[in-house]
Amino acid sequence: MATSRTTRVDSALSWRTAWMIARRDLSARFRGLRLLLVCLFLGVGAIAAIGTLTGSIERELATRGRQILGGDLEVRVWQRGLSPAEMGALERLGTVSMGLRMQAIAQNGDLTAPVALKAVDAKWPLYGTLLLKDGRKVRAPPEGTIWLSEGTAARLQVAPGSRVSVSGQPLTVGGIIQTEPELLGEGFSLGDVAIVTADMPARAGLTAPGAMYRTKVRVALPASRDPQALAESIERQFPDAGFEFRTRDKAAPNTERFVSRMGEFLVLVGLAALVIAGIGIGGGVSSYLEARRASIATLKVLGATSGDIARIYLLQIAAAALAGSLAGLAAGVLVTPLLARALGTLLPVSAGFTVSPVALFTAAGYGLLVALIFAAPPLARARAFPAMALMRARVSPLRLGRGAWLLPVGLGLVAIVALALANAAQPRVTLMFLGGAAAMLLVLAGVGWAIRAGVARLPRPKGPMLRAGLANLYRPGAQTGALVTALGFGLSAFVLIAAVQTSLDANIRARVPQRAPDYFVLDVPRERADEFRRAVTATVPRADVRMVPNLRGRILAYGPAAHMTRVSDLAEIPDDAWPLRGERGLTYAAALPEGNVLTDGAWWPRDYKGPPLVSVDEEFARAIHLKVGDELTIGLLGVERAARIASLRRIDWDSMGFNFVLVFSPNALADAPHNLAATIDLPPGTANAGLLQKLVRAFPSSSVIETGGLLRDARDLLGQMSTAILAAASVAVLAGLAVLFGAIAAARASRTYDNVILRVLGASRGQLLALQLAEYGLIAAILALVSLAIGSVIGWAVIVQLFEFDWLPDWPRVIAVLGAGLVLIIAFALAGSLPLLRAKPAQALREL
Repeated sequence: MATSRTTRVDSALSWRTAWMIARRDLSARFRGLRLLLVCLFLGVGAIAAIGTLTGSIERELATRGRQILGGDLEVRVWQRGLSPAEMGALERLGTVSMGLRMQAIAQNGDLTAPVALKAVDAKWPLYGTLLLKDGRKVRAPPEGTIWLSEGTAARLQVAPGSRVSVSGQPLTVGGIIQTEPELLGEGFSLGDVAIVTADMPARAGLTAPGAMYRTKVRVALPASRDPQALAESIERQFPDAGFEFRTRDKAAPNTERFVSRMGEFLVLVGLAALVIAGIGIGGGVSSYLEARRASIATLKVLGATSGDIARIYLLQIAAAALAGSLAGLAAGVLVTPLLARALGTLLPVSAGFTVSPVALFTAAGYGLLVALIFAAPPLARARAFPAMALMRARVSPLRLGRGAWLLPVGLGLVAIVALALANAAQPRVTLMFLGGAAAMLLVLAGVGWAIRAGVARLPRPKGPMLRAGLANLYRPGAQTGALVTALGFGLSAFVLIAAVQTSLDANIRARVPQRAPDYFVLDVPRERADEFRRAVTATVPRADVRMVPNLRGRILAYGPAAHMTRVSDLAEIPDDAWPLRGERGLTYAAALPEGNVLTDGAWWPRDYKGPPLVSVDEEFARAIHLKVGDELTIGLLGVERAARIASLRRIDWDSMGFNFVLVFSPNALADAPHNLAATIDLPPGTANAGLLQKLVRAFPSSSVIETGGLLRDARDLLGQMSTAILAAASVAVLAGLAVLFGAIAAARASRTYDNVILRVLGASRGQLLALQLAEYGLIAAILALVSLAIGSVIGWAVIVQLFEFDWLPDWPRVIAVLGAGLVLIIAFALAGSLPLLRAKPAQALREL
């Protein structure tokens, strides 16, 4: 017994010898394994391109942090300048540049344009260069001059040397901006940037008490100083100042967060494509090994061990997987410059080819692990069976217990989960995605089992072709499970794309324009509120004017009065608790704001005079575990104010009106310096009668913003998002189609013998086609309903949960796309069956 075991071990082939045999048997064009190459190419290429682009953007953000921020350290504060003591503390750190940011209106005659006004001093910019269209590299503009963006100049129809006015102040256009060094770090604004001298806003009344402006002080530090440590030192020195800090390491946190989240989402889409492609890999490997059945049996008859077989064909599959993965990596790197060119105006992407070793390693790891997982079962089947069983496989299909492939598949799944979590910005979302993918596979596997079991119990139809077609669904060796999985993924992808696209189109087309006011107005002086209302109604008598107090403040602490949590003590702010980040809009109201619904607590009386109260958005309250009776402390103009939570509200954020997370009782904030914000709704079909120009002239320090341009920008943004989602989903669709081809190829390989026998028995080609049509038609009809449900659920999750839009699919279009997918799939199936009709019985029987 021991001698026999020793002989088997001694006769085992070395890896070198196994590779020599594998290489001789492996086609230079990877014939038989092309499906594996295509699937890996698509999935790995998508993940490599996404990872490389994301890595390039993150590197640019890191290396250009000083230029994007405009300094090593930035200190921001709303609605006030810095005191001499505060400025002195910053000047002791390094070179200081102070500026202001605010919303304003630029005007040329009757032409107006909203601008993000940027007032800078003589030291600006500390880092980077402001480049004009005429090639000049400049700093702050001369007194009485303004640098304009190209878009604003076009709207105002002005050129260098022209005269414009900003909030009533006449200025000369000194040049048109081509590149602004701090653009990415400035954040969102209602208009393009316009740059003026630091004292211009004060002359125009834009910094009067209550005006909505932000002071930004940038500091250039010596190389040895740590900006984060200095920021913490300044905060300890001035704890009640209401400062917000940014450092060169986090110059554009919102952009970084967006890039990270979108990159992770796209990687998950690429991983989904790989998971779908994995099914095709399994089918392709099964077909390949089925075609090599005789060779495997011959090798075993000649004395090859199961380990030898595993080595030979594992090396072949690994070579093909490596080739497909390398091709995908190359494609991902090559396509990155094209993506960079498309995004270069929006995000900082380095020009030319970039290589991210981490992204490429991750993509290759995903590809090879997916190949391992889905190739393991067919490889284990070929390894474990004796030669005579392989010879009889046509008429006695091989069955293999789970133990032979459970270990490699389990290890591969654990490795994929670990790799996904290691690169996840949101581990919970990643786990939900992976769980959803597993659930979808289980559902489709269950549907496949149910079809086999159900069809087996049906009464036998009288028609011989229909009877044979149904029998093909549950007979030994039937490919029903693989076909159901492939067709299910393919049809679900069609439904998903149609549902997402039509929902986005409906949101763009219907929701945004119908619910927006015609004008937003910022910084309406409180004492001129009645005059403002009269000016509007005198021009458009039936206009609806709504005005609310508008302040800026920062949440400093929250929770039960005895155990308040300071925001500054939090190690990390939860994702849903975004109002804790920086300063937010605040207001007060005697009555419940329009579009809000109380969900807990009660509103205060109109003449309330008691301790200050506040009403809180219920979603925000849920994120930080607030309840009625708890307290909030805010910082307002450097002063702390506390209020007790009187109620929670549900807010209609889609209304595009005034929505505030925090609404205070009037006695809590009315004494603070502030102005009003207003919305103006015109009756449908009513001309504005030059309302914009009249308001700009009458209220020069107010910013009157027509929403038409904003809506166009919103539609463009949503349209770009729709295109990006569809482009990403197309990778999964291509992988699904590859899987479908693989499943049909695998089924065709197993059907050759059956069709040859039927041909010998006298079946015509038309009858064989009818047989295929009956089989695929029944599967597709059942899967249509399953795929409609699966694709709709995933589409709902993408639209509602991920992008927070309304679920508005156009069901007739969705069903039409599903129908087109059914026709396409059946056409593929019939086209894939044509080689069966051309098979010559004598040749096929000789090969068995």
